[in-house]
Amino acid sequence: MDSLSRWRRFKESLCDCPGLGVSVDYSRMLFPPEFFETMGPKIERAFHEMKALEAGAIANPDENRMVGHYWLRSPERAPTAELRRTIEKALRDVKKFARDVHAGRVRPPRSKRFENVLIIGIGGSALGPQFVSRALRTAKDKMRAFFFDNTDPDGIDAVLGQLAQAGGLARTLAVAISKSGATKETRNGMLEAEAAWTRAKLSFPRHAVAVTGDGSELDRHSTVQGWLARFPMWDWVGGRTSELAAVGLLPAALQGVDVDGMLLGARYMDEATRVADARRNPAAVLALMWHHAGGGRGLKDMVVLPYKDRLELFSRYLQQLVMESLGKERDLAGNRVEQGIAVYGNKGSTDQHAYVQQLRDGVNNFFVTFLEVLRDRQGRSLAVEPGVTAGDYLSGFLQGTRRALADKGRESITVTVDHLDAMTIGKLIALYERAVGFYASLAGINAYHQPGVEAGKKAAGVVIELQKKVVAHLRTHRGAAFTSEELAEAIGESAETETVHWVLRHLAANPDHRVKKRPGKSPFSTTYSVA
Repeated sequence: MDSLSRWRRFKESLCDCPGLGVSVDYSRMLFPPEFFETMGPKIERAFHEMKALEAGAIANPDENRMVGHYWLRSPERAPTAELRRTIEKALRDVKKFARDVHAGRVRPPRSKRFENVLIIGIGGSALGPQFVSRALRTAKDKMRAFFFDNTDPDGIDAVLGQLAQAGGLARTLAVAISKSGATKETRNGMLEAEAAWTRAKLSFPRHAVAVTGDGSELDRHSTVQGWLARFPMWDWVGGRTSELAAVGLLPAALQGVDVDGMLLGARYMDEATRVADARRNPAAVLALMWHHAGGGRGLKDMVVLPYKDRLELFSRYLQQLVMESLGKERDLAGNRVEQGIAVYGNKGSTDQHAYVQQLRDGVNNFFVTFLEVLRDRQGRSLAVEPGVTAGDYLSGFLQGTRRALADKGRESITVTVDHLDAMTIGKLIALYERAVGFYASLAGINAYHQPGVEAGKKAAGVVIELQKKVVAHLRTHRGAAFTSEELAEAIGESAETETVHWVLRHLAANPDHRVKKRPGKSPFSTTYSVA
């Protein structure tokens, strides 16, 4: 395609929302001329289903639940006055608590103010807050944010070490986030935190806040112990769409982020993506381009390259939002479809050095989403060459990579925002939440459940129960040594010999259960015992 033709296609394929300061360029997606007309009935159905969802229709039939994350930034759209009051009260409570913490009205026993906040969560209870924290943190933050986002003891120790250097636990507020309170990663992180505060001779309840479901295990635990406060999680807001609920707003408000700006930005984007003209609706454009790129089956990966350091975690945030929502075995009719879009990426231009060689010359199994921020920084920039700034180079690398990919027939979308602030982050969150909803309608799947995640949790529980049997047998037969096969047979789990082998290797590598390993001629003749 010559430059004049590309310019013409660019003008025809730019979804510009000037009032929002957001545009989506899809001119480098190689959809056929009749694509929008062909997809017309499907996108009309998607608009209808989104409208019904926002009105309170049962959008998650597996659990007979409404899906209401759009009400979080527009409470007046909630289907009942009670829900509206609940949302508005939660926001008031979050902002008041943050103000009280910043003013020292809520304070730790041994310090004038809380200076750090430790967020304990997993998945949507950590990825959203981490993304926002990284995107909007400044040297003037009211509190510094730290995260327990896994059940990795070494990672927990590393964060505790960072907190020790940042004033210690005496100046740290802990926020435990779990809808059920039974999520093992979060529960383990909370128990590790409680133990750390106890070792420091500090009262954990005087430093702790819960964000959880009413009546949950965490709700009961925090009530009995007398934690500082509790904030709600609702069954009609999924974890991956909870950044604009207390899950994300409380950590952001404590850090000093403009949470009203985030909510307003999301509200504005929701309004822009209610437009029933697909070419003028940025979320519909994204969903349609995803559908085109993967043939409606997710046959191509989405590579996300934000050209802004502050957006470094955006690809991780989108991994959960997109892949957990769209990665489904069956459609709404029960047909086996194995639907989904794989998402990976990091930041440009740093990671284009890692990716672009394959993207340009390797397997054509992807499409790229470039994310461009027009404003480089507040104020003027240094000229690194006569008339050229570092930001000019960043823009040049984005444009050059986009062009290099197009020259080889590799597809890309470019999302451009004017500048980066809390309102813009709210717009980006809403844009991709809506795009995911629209794509799910186009593909005929349920974007609002996650049976695969639950299956993984159940399987992990089976492993832990098997480990308990292994340890109990070794302790009952102290001094006796067993191979993996012998031990599996002894506990009546011959069908799980491989799992027993994995469990024994891990037990022997750590001192907690006092399992000793005696190497054999092969890994399978190695024996294990408890002295």
